[in-house]
Amino acid sequence: QVRLVESGGGLVQPGGSLRLSCAASGSISGINAMGWYRQAPGKQRELVAAITSGNSTNYQNSRKGRFTISRDNASNTVYLQMNSLRPEDTAVYYCRMIGSDYDYWGQGTQVTVSS
Repeated sequence: QVRLVESGGGLVQPGGSLRLSCAASGSISGINAMGWYRQAPGKQRELVAAITSGNSTNYQNSRKGRFTISRDNASNTVYLQMNSLRPEDTAVYYCRMIGSDYDYWGQGTQVTVSS
């Protein structure tokens, strides 16, 4: 059984940085796309950034330039480097991995940006 395990969340001051990691455990291959989503209290889950198997990236709105998504295919891990964090970035962050016949989500990691 495949599990996605996120880490790296926490409390950070405005302007600070965090690096999220998401590693897939279990037998998984042929990951077409990896992504990070977030959900703030009272809001819908939204895409933050995604990366394909060919390393093409897609960022939503204000995250481009502040956030960087990357992946390590050898370890089935996806990363999200977040810089210049703002209070409005506070949310639970989820990773996602999609293949031809699967769609896995992580359990989420809390990111809180506050002074």
